[in-house]
Amino acid sequence: MEETIVWKDYEKIDRRVVTIIEVKDFLKAPNPAYWVKIDFGNGIGIKKYSAQITTLYKKEDLFGKQVIAVVNFPKKQITNFMGECLILGAVEGKEVVLIKPDSAIPNGLIIS
Repeated sequence: MEETIVWKDYEKIDRRVVTIIEVKDFLKAPNPAYWVKIDFGNGIGIKKYSAQITTLYKKEDLFGKQVIAVVNFPKKQITNFMGECLILGAVEGKEVVLIKPDSAIPNGLIIS
């Protein structure tokens, strides 16, 4: 188990519903990954992310999929790419299962 945090720390994490709008192979990534553009909706807009989700997901299956992402982490440099957010998933080894709503809802809704 990880270190326990206080409620105030948890409240700082800005989690939102997003839609994947573009997926490309990220050939320069150190591990197999996709270069993903996601839509956070009005007010936040489009962000980029490097996703190591190639084991369970094909590019064409990700387009239009709604998932959950964190928008307020600092940017992260990965080779020639600057990640701007974090898509959430359950991880077991090299397999990542994306966390997603079970029905279509507006982009940008806050996850509490």
